[in-house]
Amino acid sequence: MAPNATDKHLVGLPLLVVGPIDVGRLLRELDTVDEHLHQTELRTKAPATEVPKLSQLMQQTVELNKLDLLQPADRQRLLELLSLVKKDAPLLHISFSADPNAAFVEKLMAWLRREIHPLVLVTIGLQPNLGAGCIVRSTNKLFDCSLRQDFMNKRELLMEKLAPVEAEAPA
Repeated sequence: MAPNATDKHLVGLPLLVVGPIDVGRLLRELDTVDEHLHQTELRTKAPATEVPKLSQLMQQTVELNKLDLLQPADRQRLLELLSLVKKDAPLLHISFSADPNAAFVEKLMAWLRREIHPLVLVTIGLQPNLGAGCIVRSTNKLFDCSLRQDFMNKRELLMEKLAPVEAEAPA
């Protein structure tokens, strides 16, 4: 699912592109940029010389992949990459007890893209009843790394420590 051999200089996605929603935004923005450049060429009867203002996600994606959006071939390559990611990228759903901050999500994405897959996408959810930790779901696996699950697994020990059985008094 990584970019194929014909797209030698396409690297992938920046860490700020976390989930399928971000990929959809990039696709819509690329379509808007392409349409703007096309309209400019039609009006002036000359190639466009300036790209419209880009979002931070698009700017990072373009810089990471060393693309020039003024070039139709580069826009097409980016469209192919984003379409491939939207269609085929591995998707994880991770639920936390509280909303994770941006720095944590960036570190998580760096690790996942380095260790799992270079184009992995993550949907982040909230489950306040977890206590601490997270639940990770893929298409066919579930990993419950929550404090709640740990307490459930050690329920007997926890009950023993909280309410010790009274020793029988000597007669």
